[in-house]
Amino acid sequence: MMDLSNQEIPMHKTSTISSTSVEMGFKALSDPLRIQVLELLRDQELCVCDLCDRLNVQQSKLSFHLKTLKDSGLLRFRQQGKWIYYSLNLPQFALLEQYLSDFRRLSPMQPSRVCSDAESIDQSIG
Repeated sequence: MMDLSNQEIPMHKTSTISSTSVEMGFKALSDPLRIQVLELLRDQELCVCDLCDRLNVQQSKLSFHLKTLKDSGLLRFRQQGKWIYYSLNLPQFALLEQYLSDFRRLSPMQPSRVCSDAESIDQSIG
């Protein structure tokens, strides 16, 4: 398997996105608790204590997931006094959305050529 870490993936003719950003973003979106965090933050900024209460989880467990979301760029945070408040980083969501949109828009919908029966048999045996 080819390692694509830290390579740039062409999005369209004028911009690129790093595969690390895409990988980290989708990895962050792959956990049900992190999805719940994002859903809660859709409407408003929340502090850690509010997130813990609404999700019924301990702060130690939530901290791991918040770090993953921050590292992926999906969350913004700010400190006010002793509390840290979290909100969505919408430009990072837009970047992932653009990746998916370009993937769908620029990918061929049909095979580039039709394989013969002999080629199919050779490939399935080999």
